[in-house]
This record gives sequence, structure tokens and C-alpha cells, in this order.
Amino acid sequence: MVIEQEQVAFIFGSVGTAPNAAIRSYLNENKIPQLFVASGFSMFADPHHYPWTIGFNPSYRSEGHAFAKYIVSTKPDAKIAVLYQNDDLGKDYLNGVKDGLGASHAAMLVKEASYEVSEPTVDSQVVSLQGSGANTLIVAANAKAAAQAIRKAYDLDWMPERYLGSTAASITSVLKPAGLEKSKGAITNYWGKDPADPRWADDPDYKEWAAFVATYMTPTDLTDGYAVYAFAAGPLMAYVLKQCGDDLSRETIMRQATSLKDYVGPMGLPGAKANTSPDDYRVTRQLQLARFNGVSWEWFGDMLTDE
Repeated sequence: MVIEQEQVAFIFGSVGTAPNAAIRSYLNENKIPQLFVASGFSMFADPHHYPWTIGFNPSYRSEGHAFAKYIVSTKPDAKIAVLYQNDDLGKDYLNGVKDGLGASHAAMLVKEASYEVSEPTVDSQVVSLQGSGANTLIVAANAKAAAQAIRKAYDLDWMPERYLGSTAASITSVLKPAGLEKSKGAITNYWGKDPADPRWADDPDYKEWAAFVATYMTPTDLTDGYAVYAFAAGPLMAYVLKQCGDDLSRETIMRQATSLKDYVGPMGLPGAKANTSPDDYRVTRQLQLARFNGVSWEWFGDMLTDE
């Protein structure tokens, strides 16, 4: 395989919770840095058990926790239903919601429904959640299932307050397929600048992104949150390698990745800084609640920091 035959120095930006979880033990046993994993599974920030693995996204558990705390503070009579992907991704969100509610508000969670990635639709799950009498829906799902859930709830004339995990925050890949009007009012946790948000038109980060798209990509990519993700993660990897100087050993690369000090990357939230240490592998810890207005995400409230 590529690691044993080519002696690669590290793995960078591999996508998905399940694929990365599958290779994590092998990479750690062989002391291969698994850097800035494209997943928010909380176990990718576990330096004591997997010291050679570090994620990039905020923790799904932290996102679920933030949703729950906000709901408790603004809608204490809420009846919450959760649609979640039946894997580490969805279960991490669900556990975060339960953490945020705590024992004193656990009864607010009235219904859970899971789905398998292989299922063609989540229509039956949405119908089941509607039947619970819930007035609040948290969607911890991938893009396809999230778009289906938004559309099905709307078609059922069920209008709960809807919360979408960051895995389902893309306007291009989720909200447009679901229907922009049907998606209006949805809330998400945002942790970077939305390229579809007009507030960033004169922002230096956005201008750099727009120039990059004009040179290397297509106009469709300009407002795609998934496309801008790589634009944000790539420079972080380049920064780590630059900090290594002439020593590109695996040990040095891992040491630099886990000793970030106030790193500010492109398209990050204003004021957001990345800090890591040998005991804390959480790269992205700032979250911003945002509501979809039918065109773009509008921020509201204060920035949240995962402590």
C-alpha cells in the first residue's frame, strides 16, 4: 500500500467519519500522522488514545451541544425530534444534544429516528418524527438526507424550528436541492465565512477565494461551501510544513500540527484562532449560529467557543 511502499510522510484531509475511523488504528500503530481529518467526529481529537490523528472540523458533539443549549435558553417548552445518520457522525450529534439538554431538560427530547446511508429516502423517518408532536427538529445528516428531510417536512406542512448540522449547511448542495423557500428559517452552526453571504463582498479573504475560483475552478464553485472548505484547510497544512523548516520527519510534522498558536486561516470567522497542544487536538473551536433567510445565512447572537 502507499504507506508501506511509498513511505509517505503523512495523510492529509481524508474525507469522512467512517473511512477515517477505519484507518485510524493502523496509522497510529505505525506512527503516521493523520492530519486535519475532514470530519467532526469527536474521537478524532483524542490525543491520549490516538496521538497521531487530528481533525479539522469542530466536533459534531459540540455542535449538538450548542443547539441544545440554545433551544433550552430560547424555547424552554420545545419538543425536540432528532433525525440522525446511524453511524459515528449522527450518534456524535445526538450525544451532544443529550449533553446540552442535561438531566434537567432530557424530557424535551421526545423522538429520535435514525437512517442508514444506503436508504434511498428518509421520508418515513420524517413522518415518524412529525407524529411525535415535536415542534423542533435537529437534522444530523449528510447532504442528501438533510435536503430530503427539509423537503418532506415542508410537503407535510410540518413547520418545526429546524437545526442543520454543519455537514448540511451548504446552500448549493443541500438548501437548493431542498428548495430555497422550503429551507427558509433553518438554523445552523457556522464556523467559516459563507461564500454566498454578500457581507463578505469586500472582504480580503473572499476576494482571494474569488480570484482562486476564477483561475482554477468554475463559477458554480464560488458559492459552494464544500469547495471553500479545501481552500481553508490547505493553507493550514502548508503552514504546518513551513513551521517544520528542513525537518520533515513524521515526528516533527505531528509536533507542529499539535502546537498551533493563534493561527488564523483564510475564510475563518472574524476573531477565530486555532490553538492546539499535545493535550488538546481541537483545531476549530469557534461556532456561530446562523439562520437562512432564503438567500444566505444570517448570523445572530455571540460567537460560541467550545471549552
